[in-house]
Amino acid sequence: MTGTVYKSTGSWYWVKSGDEFYNCRIKGKFRLKGIKSTNPIAVGDKVEFSLETNNDEVTGVITKIFERKNHIVRKSVNLSKQTHIIAANIDQVFLLITINNPPTFTTFIDRFLVTAEAYSIKAILVFNKIDTYEIEERAEILYLKDIYESIGYECIEVSAVTGKNVDKIKKMMLGKVSMFSGHSGVGKTTLLNTLEPSLNLKTKEISEQHKQGQHTTTFAEMFDLSFDARIIDTPGIKGFGVVDMEKDELGDYFPEFFALKQHCKFNNCIHVNEPQCAVKEALEREEISWSRYKSYLQILEGEEEHYRTDVWE
Repeated sequence: MTGTVYKSTGSWYWVKSGDEFYNCRIKGKFRLKGIKSTNPIAVGDKVEFSLETNNDEVTGVITKIFERKNHIVRKSVNLSKQTHIIAANIDQVFLLITINNPPTFTTFIDRFLVTAEAYSIKAILVFNKIDTYEIEERAEILYLKDIYESIGYECIEVSAVTGKNVDKIKKMMLGKVSMFSGHSGVGKTTLLNTLEPSLNLKTKEISEQHKQGQHTTTFAEMFDLSFDARIIDTPGIKGFGVVDMEKDELGDYFPEFFALKQHCKFNNCIHVNEPQCAVKEALEREEISWSRYKSYLQILEGEEEHYRTDVWE
């Protein structure tokens, strides 16, 4: 039988085949086939499985993973040499961003976008909770939109409370598998419940004592929606570790750098100390955002993302 993985608990996989769901596992040796990720099978994977009966309980054994169209990964927390596959076979990803409560920093946005570019996944930036912002915060949103729209990313201002642009997101989701991601507390669950009230996903309250999003599972889950769309809901991501990118290819995943690459003196220019670098020249003319260049240097130098662990999980 063949099906699609909708949910994973680490050792068991919820696989949909036709209109039925089957609880499946993988064989131990299959788990170790040179796959260095913490989860060799991810939500969205197309798999082949066989059924077996034990004590009148029917379960499945996954025997094959079909080739992925794409997948998106990040470094595993506390396991820097391993990766965590967030999801596979995605048509587009919506990254939810809030200016405060919690703050989403450009370093996180840029790392997420670089990974989406590297795995050929279309990314859309969603500025959420738009109904809650004062003038200064609105100005910051406009500033960020100007940065990211100028390099080709679609930016949408959304409010699940007022319904602003919710229908626009719905329309973009038709006939596609969409992943929703962002920090804990950015309002992802509320937005998903607004898009599809029957989901009735539980929202996590913010701990006022510690100003932290509460711990959630590290696994994603897929849902079929009533309007010909599927979503992959991911848990709140604290930091985004970029995985295994060569120094001379990193710039290719920054669209504005890639567009200038042909004008650099050296074809293997990494835009740091080389003479006649078109990227640095554009930076000096303020045609490229300094925040984007700073993110690029941090990733290039292998720095871990800086985020305020005293505020947000």
